[in-house]
Amino acid sequence: MSNPNDPPLDEIQWRSPPIVANMGGLHSNTILFYFAESPFFERTSNNAVIMSQAMNNMAMYHFIQTREAFEARLKTMSGLEFIVGEEPAEMAPGTGTGVWIIRKQTRRKLYDDEDEVTVHASYFVVGENIYMAPTLGDILASRIMTISSAIAKALPAAESVRKWRPSLGHVYQLPSNQPATRQKVQDSKEATPIPDETGKTAPAAQKNDELSLERLAEESLMTHMKYGGEYVDENPITGRPGEFHLSSTGRKVVPPPQLAKEEGIGRISGPTLNTKFDDKKDGKADKTPKSATAPKPKRRKSKMSTSTPTAS
Repeated sequence: MSNPNDPPLDEIQWRSPPIVANMGGLHSNTILFYFAESPFFERTSNNAVIMSQAMNNMAMYHFIQTREAFEARLKTMSGLEFIVGEEPAEMAPGTGTGVWIIRKQTRRKLYDDEDEVTVHASYFVVGENIYMAPTLGDILASRIMTISSAIAKALPAAESVRKWRPSLGHVYQLPSNQPATRQKVQDSKEATPIPDETGKTAPAAQKNDELSLERLAEESLMTHMKYGGEYVDENPITGRPGEFHLSSTGRKVVPPPQLAKEEGIGRISGPTLNTKFDDKKDGKADKTPKSATAPKPKRRKSKMSTSTPTAS
């Protein structure tokens, strides 16, 4: 039973140069036996059964002499097996053994039909190194993890350069050239004395001031957009934006003082014209104005008789 603390098989690399030296090198007749020494091999497979029988029964020893005879014997059995799936292409002498692909599969015998084979995993041998091929699910999970990690780092970086201005809204300020800044700091490091500890808090305070100003500008804009249509009357008001109440004080509204009109240069001053006309009644002539030296008009006497009637 494998140790739970061991790393996963698809994350390890196994090699054994002494075993390769004892086998006389890797070739077609030794590749499966070299793979049987790796941790990827299972001792309950048909490969282990045939090798154990061949070592104890000389009548079956010829099955392990060549790979063709060994795989032909495996095809007559049902169960778990390891066979060579791909052979390396022919190469010039001394250039290596190439890449071997070994498949882990389960064979099931069917009556009057071809065997049913289910592939569980694939392994490839490069030189003396043996690796386990990752599954499609592992590849997709790794790619998704890489993408999500990159996005998780990109979003905070983009948020850090985003600024808000009342006139422009949300804008992004590109960071300055970091290598040039570091070079300037390194050049002036030797000739500049060490600053005091109090000077280190200045950037943080400046950053807090910028954040507070941005927040205040946002709050002011929101208040203007929400209550910008409300105006202050001549009477005093009480309350707060959204809940204004007029208060009656009994005082009359004092009109604002009017500034005297300035006369322009070259304006001729003359008498004021009377533009008002009295209403006239139809059928009556205008009366002449009275004069102080004119004689008073005489009163006309009545034509009625002054005699008293006599009694009869």
